[in-house]
Amino acid sequence: MKRALISVTDKTGVVEFAKKLNEHGYEIISTGNTFKKLQENGVNVIQVEDVTNFPEILDGRVKTLNPYIHGGILYRRDEQSHVDTVKEHNIGSIDMVVVSLYDFEGAVRSGKSHEDIVENIDIGGPSMIRSASKNYKDVTVVVDIADYPMIIEKLEGEGLSLEDRKKLAYKAFSTTARYDALISSYFAGVLDDKYPDILNLTFEKNTELRYGENGHQRGFLYSQPNAKNPILNYEQLNGKELSFNNINDLSGCLEFMREFKDYDGVCSVAIKHANACGVGLGKTPLEAYTKCFESDKLSIFGGIVGITSTVDVATAKMLSEIFLEIVVAYDFEPEALEILKGKKNLRVLKIAKIEKSKQPYDLKYLDGKLLLQDKDLIESEKQEVVTKVAPTKEQLEDMDFGMKIVKNLKSNAIAIVKDGQTLAIGCGQTSRIWALSNAIENNKDLKRFEGAVLASDAFFPFDDCVRLAEKYGVKAVVQPGGSIKDEDSIKACDELGMTMVFTGVRHFKH
Repeated sequence: MKRALISVTDKTGVVEFAKKLNEHGYEIISTGNTFKKLQENGVNVIQVEDVTNFPEILDGRVKTLNPYIHGGILYRRDEQSHVDTVKEHNIGSIDMVVVSLYDFEGAVRSGKSHEDIVENIDIGGPSMIRSASKNYKDVTVVVDIADYPMIIEKLEGEGLSLEDRKKLAYKAFSTTARYDALISSYFAGVLDDKYPDILNLTFEKNTELRYGENGHQRGFLYSQPNAKNPILNYEQLNGKELSFNNINDLSGCLEFMREFKDYDGVCSVAIKHANACGVGLGKTPLEAYTKCFESDKLSIFGGIVGITSTVDVATAKMLSEIFLEIVVAYDFEPEALEILKGKKNLRVLKIAKIEKSKQPYDLKYLDGKLLLQDKDLIESEKQEVVTKVAPTKEQLEDMDFGMKIVKNLKSNAIAIVKDGQTLAIGCGQTSRIWALSNAIENNKDLKRFEGAVLASDAFFPFDDCVRLAEKYGVKAVVQPGGSIKDEDSIKACDELGMTMVFTGVRHFKH
């Protein structure tokens, strides 16, 4: 007779599965509450201690860690010495192991005490899973309730093949690896070890995307199960599924929106290729979006628009006038949503109000290497006026606004802003003067630069940016400072009657 050991925390479907195993000639061995549930529901089941001849001890911490269990799982059926050993010691074979682990992840998420969380670290379960997985040629291991129907279907046919058992073992090893990674991450947090010598990260596949960055590339979305307050947390209300590029651009959009989470008003941002092409602040969603749209009426076409409020009817009407890939906001008035739904392919996303980032770092995977760094959460260390002319209150407000913009643009990055609106953006250039030149040349109405503020993500190595900006009416500059030629830019500002402020913090983003 074949035997199956069943010990599950998630008992969904286990009674029906066990009864089917009984029908196919399996004797069921079980533990604790799983045994009680199976017995109460008419399953032919025996307790683990009937096999081990040893009771559960230490509040259930030790029950399956026993040679009568692991010997029955691990012995090789094709190795005569193994067969002789288990026969000599009267160890019966265990041909199937069905285990779901203690809910460690749930204990952490629910905020239980450290002692309770530690008690939810499973020891016997992973041991049995790994034993069965190692011996997959002879033993079937089951860790996912979604596999119950497939296994029964196979048993009712020609049985489980070696390839079937290998796939189940692969899933099982992945399950225990994920479990250990979650435990490792938890203890790293307890000990405040932000950059451990061994970094264990685990991700789960959400979905396969239609394609990757380009049509010939496959694309997938994975999620980190223990991430706190993930920014890509949305409800899709309309439109076709999101693509790889949509999700990447959306992430950039939400990061911009996060910069203005505490703003006493509404921020609207338009994103194209993960960079902002327009940002506007206003008292209403319509005012904010209008300023955002008028920042760059050309580049916004086919982009993503984010709004940090509820979208009303007037704003929805204006949004629907052009082609957009995504509109994302905190909510939508019912009539506004119906207007947007009139464009069947427009993705309409509702997000929870954006909070402060709780992710510890940014990372980049580089072909076998992982670059890790702190998230860039600091805006400035100072507001040092370095010119003879001091900035006005309004200019200081626009400087703060401008630095929030360049902080989230690809370097080299500059932004010309005024009254809570971007007037011109230049980013991703190999020269800072080119970034500024492109921003200026791509704007037809240059008159609106009069009295504006120029923000730069890094210092000016020369005075060329100051002199070019002043030609078009820019009167104030904010930058980190720190160049050996800072004095050249300061002198140029004094000569031209401009004001300049140093923040002391560079914001490269590559």
